[in-house]
Amino acid sequence: MSDITVVHLMRHGEVANPEGILYGRLPGYHLSDLGRQMAERVADHLASRDITHVVASPLERAQETATPIAKAHGLDLAADERLIEADNVFQGKTFGVGDGALRRPENWKHLVNPFKPSWGEPYLEQVVRMMAALDAAKDAARGHEAVCVSHQLPIWIVRSFVEKRRLWHDPRKRQCTLASLTTFTYQGDKIVSVGYSEPARDLVPAHLLAGAKPVKGKQKAFGA
Repeated sequence: MSDITVVHLMRHGEVANPEGILYGRLPGYHLSDLGRQMAERVADHLASRDITHVVASPLERAQETATPIAKAHGLDLAADERLIEADNVFQGKTFGVGDGALRRPENWKHLVNPFKPSWGEPYLEQVVRMMAALDAAKDAARGHEAVCVSHQLPIWIVRSFVEKRRLWHDPRKRQCTLASLTTFTYQGDKIVSVGYSEPARDLVPAHLLAGAKPVKGKQKAFGA
C-alpha cells in the first residue's frame, strides 16, 4: 500500500438564499440549480481519481454537494459533524455589505474581538475539529483519496493553520470559492503539501470569487 494519501476538502456549491440570510447551521438551506451544476462539475472533475471515501458536513447543502461525487465512485456518503459550518451569533440575520449591520448598537458587543472571534466559534476550536475530521478521512482512505465537503470558514481556517498563517483575517480575501478543492497530501500521517483548485470557477458569480470587490446587496452571508 502507498504511504501517500490525498484528502480533498471541498466547499459546497451555491445555495438558494434569495433573502441573503446568514444561514450558518440552520436547516433547510439547499443547493440552487447553479449549485447543483457546480457539484456535478466537480464530480466529473474527480471521476478519474482514486477516491475511496466521501464524507460531508450534515447540513443539506454539503450533503447535496457530495452526493454526485459519492455516486460517481459507487460509494456510500458519510456524515461528519466535525465538518459543519462555524457557529455564529448572527445566524438567521442579514449581515453583509451595505446593510448597516456594523452601525447597529445591539451588534457592537459581538464585534469586540476579531482575533478570537467574539461573534462565533473560536478559530482554534475550528482547527481542532477540522484537523480531526481530516485525519479520520485520511485513515479511511489510506493509500487512496478522500473527499470531505465542508464550509468556507472552517476550510480556510484549517488551511491557514496548516500553512502557518494567522487565523484572523479579512473574510473577503479567503481563497475558498464555491465548489473549490483545498487538497491535503499526506505522507504517512504527515501533511506534506497543500493545493488549491477551482474546477467550477466558470460557474461562480464574479462577485463571489476570492478577492472580488464587495457589491452592495450581493455579498451577504459570504462565510457560508
